[in-house]
Amino acid sequence: MPPSQPPARARDLGVLIGTLPTGPLNAITDVPGVRVGQTTIDDGADLHTGVTAIVPADYRGLPAAVAVGNGYGKLVGSTQVDELGVIETPILLTGTLSVFRVADALLTWLLDRDPAATSLNPVVGETNDGFLSDIRRRPITPEHVVAALDSASADLPAEGCAGAGTGTCALGFKAGIGTASRRLSNGGVLGVLVQANFSGTLTVLGTPIPATEAVGEPGGNSCMIVVATDLPLDARQLGRVARRAVFAMGRVGSDFAPGSGDYAIAFSTTRSAAFDEGELRGVFQATTEAVEEALLNSLTAAHSVTGYQGHTRYAVPHHLVTAASTQL
Repeated sequence: MPPSQPPARARDLGVLIGTLPTGPLNAITDVPGVRVGQTTIDDGADLHTGVTAIVPADYRGLPAAVAVGNGYGKLVGSTQVDELGVIETPILLTGTLSVFRVADALLTWLLDRDPAATSLNPVVGETNDGFLSDIRRRPITPEHVVAALDSASADLPAEGCAGAGTGTCALGFKAGIGTASRRLSNGGVLGVLVQANFSGTLTVLGTPIPATEAVGEPGGNSCMIVVATDLPLDARQLGRVARRAVFAMGRVGSDFAPGSGDYAIAFSTTRSAAFDEGELRGVFQATTEAVEEALLNSLTAAHSVTGYQGHTRYAVPHHLVTAASTQL
């Protein structure tokens, strides 16, 4: 068993991704108006799950798009986002079998705030945390959802074993929630939050770090990526951004297994879409850099967990990550 180690962000371990500068927090909450709230369920035994809420300040009708890498998953509300090119609600993440309870609770929260509403499209994504958590118990309650929504703040979100990432694993190690951001030369900000739970071989700056103790876990299990920006992108352009977010999973070693649901949702906090197509190159770079760093943060910030039926997933040893960063 690896020795215990304090959580750290990839940048703290010497891993510098790309060339663009980060925002002040290096988080999705660097995008003005974007807040994150989380509820964590961890009983120290069979339950390791939770809810993560991404809450734009004025979410009704924001330009948005969804990209699907592998469609083996449940992303509630995605078809209407595809059809209309907007989101109407906050974006929530949770465990697979709790996704419908979370969607219903989100709908109730929204109806309570809009007595005139007769049609709303809750957007809720998931990954399967059943290796470490008793997923059949579906422990998420409306109170957990409301707590995540009402606690949303512009602070640095907790990473690793927090919220919807409490029981997730990736690339043979314990993973969870990760976030990162990039500032562009035109003054815009792009931020990312991930729920990492997929298979492959962890790769840090091109150096593979195979997991030697990852046994008993099926391949796949999914990844949710949320991209936010204040740049005035329209839904079509955001679709291009979302696809690059999925592509970026390959930079950390995803094998894009057929049993994995890999999704990206990209939205803009600016409704007046008027972005020069020729400037998308920088946006794509910001996206791939931020997603790569967020995915690494989801791993380096996590701690080892023993959960359901005694299953254990260990945190990636930080000295291996640091060593990889020096091999360039």
